[in-house]
Amino acid sequence: MLKKNLAFLVLAGILAAGCTPLTGEQKAEYDLMQQEEVLVEEKNPVSGAVLGVLPGFGAFYAREPLVGVVDLLLWPASILWDPVVGYEMSKKVNYRATVAELERKRGKELTDLENQRDLGKIDDENYVAQKREIERRYDFRYDNG
Repeated sequence: MLKKNLAFLVLAGILAAGCTPLTGEQKAEYDLMQQEEVLVEEKNPVSGAVLGVLPGFGAFYAREPLVGVVDLLLWPASILWDPVVGYEMSKKVNYRATVAELERKRGKELTDLENQRDLGKIDDENYVAQKREIERRYDFRYDNG
């Protein structure tokens, strides 16, 4: 029985390692996206944490089904970490969705700008200035310096 429990704990650790929360840089970007009101919230982190009180539900909510199954198998011990998994991984879902949405919008604006230049509606100098503005507007990278 001890070997079986140990095997489940090892499996949980391996799966949890794949469910890493946001890095420090990503957290800073997430906070800035939230502050600038561009954050796409597909998953509510608080809901993920609350659902984590139920066996595996926090992980399932945060789109981590393998971790959810392990949490079900390790219940009631999983109640110690599943709310955290639900919270942190919901934030990661939101971060990824926001990055994808911003990249889509940025790409569309750049394509429109290039079309304007190609059609002669703007000159090269205005093109460069507007391109820099678009790049600046969609840059949420964390800068240490």
